[in-house]
Amino acid sequence: MEQFAPVRRSKDGQPVRYLIVDDSVFARRNLARMIESFGGQVASEAGDGLAAITEYDRTDPDIVLMDITMPQMEGIEAAGKIVQQHPEARVVMVSSVGYQENIVAALQRGARHFVQKPVKPEVLYEVIKYVLGDEGSVSNAAGAGA
Repeated sequence: MEQFAPVRRSKDGQPVRYLIVDDSVFARRNLARMIESFGGQVASEAGDGLAAITEYDRTDPDIVLMDITMPQMEGIEAAGKIVQQHPEARVVMVSSVGYQENIVAALQRGARHFVQKPVKPEVLYEVIKYVLGDEGSVSNAAGAGA
């Protein structure tokens, strides 16, 4: 997998911490590999929206990567509940269900962006940098990408 310049939190230079939410273990592993190639850390994983809310409260991640279609509680509802409780939360929806109404509903509930599956690492990388805005910086340390 391509190596990207590490994305860090501007406030303290630490790696960006992620909560990955998807009912597919394969999808979670795939996203985890991408995150690691961006210099990030997986703070936690969840297989449904209810677990996502619990894990968000427990781990306080910098970014949530959330699937839409899941058992127990779907991603759009879970994103809304997380953002309602934590207005600073940065939720990026990651789904193969890219219907316009789902994207609009997710954004209305507080999601910051949407990434279509299958996820392309370069697209996710740019979305993460965008969503972090002033919080995130790309490290230009010697040897990055080597």
